[in-house]
Amino acid sequence: MAIIMDRRRFGALLLASVAAISVPAALTSGAHAASEITVLNWQGYGTDYFWTVTASTEKTGIEVKHDYFNSEEEMVTKLRLNPGVYDVVVVNTARTQQLVAEGLLEPLTLADVPNAAGLAPALREHPNLVVDGKPYGVAWVWGMNSLGVREGVANADSYAVLSDPAFADRVALFDDAVTAVGVGALMTGQDINNPTDLDAIRAKLRDMKPNVKLLWTSEDQWNKAFSAGEFDASIYWSGASARSRKTFNLPVNFVIPKEGAIGWLDSLGVPASSTKKADALAFINNLIDPAFYVDWATKVGAPASANTSAMDALPADDLNKTVHKPEYLDQLQFMSSLPDERRNQFLQIWEETKAFYAE
Repeated sequence: MAIIMDRRRFGALLLASVAAISVPAALTSGAHAASEITVLNWQGYGTDYFWTVTASTEKTGIEVKHDYFNSEEEMVTKLRLNPGVYDVVVVNTARTQQLVAEGLLEPLTLADVPNAAGLAPALREHPNLVVDGKPYGVAWVWGMNSLGVREGVANADSYAVLSDPAFADRVALFDDAVTAVGVGALMTGQDINNPTDLDAIRAKLRDMKPNVKLLWTSEDQWNKAFSAGEFDASIYWSGASARSRKTFNLPVNFVIPKEGAIGWLDSLGVPASSTKKADALAFINNLIDPAFYVDWATKVGAPASANTSAMDALPADDLNKTVHKPEYLDQLQFMSSLPDERRNQFLQIWEETKAFYAE
């Protein structure tokens, strides 16, 4: 999420810090014009590029403003504290059920979003998005957390490579509790969202200690360390691997091991308090248009589109297309809603594991 993928990290909700996360005055001073909407998103994540906003306004006549969040928790809190301000919100679908339970998202009629007809059914109707038979968001982009390995590395068809003695001091892990526990769950044949044997996961993560060279938190950090030859195998993001090859010419291959991979799906939702739902849907329709996606993917680099027509429209040799193969969808366990107690369990396991690595 992250690039914007820092969205895969989590922390406690800081409800007391209202001032720090309140909406800028420019967004709250006075009512919006009928032809103006406000989008809540990660900064630099597709919706706010100059050419995105310009093309959308030219097509629909709708002016687009943005406000940003730096974590999923901040996104949830901004929706809670600022009713009526936002008209479109980008949501990691692992958070959708929570937002629906709090009455913060509007159920949608996908017939009102013509380009939704091109969405892959498995993503358009993903259980994360549907509550009581109603969709609460439009599937937008997806990706995977899996293995990124240096070209020439053999036998990387399993996460076992992360604890293989042949890779002593040559492994990097994403410093994220949900991802780390998810990898451990895949290695032990468990549900990444509801594992029942946490001790087995803890043991698998601890087995990696002799190999762990780096715990990384950003795409930039990963690229620099990989370029410097600090590691050969890593947990990495699918879209980031394509950018690493395309932009920095790094010799990294993205691998889906036999155990599968962790999937994530971002959606475009309409806050329940929005008074401009028709305009919001018109903007969303443009964002899942294949023409917009091809521009985003080829000009900047993007996650995989949920629109199969958009992926088909990419050049045959486009790295995003070759990394995000449709058949991979059947090999993914998607991140889904986590109760606070389980999320805290994951965090505790990962913090204990990092302390063990540091001993």
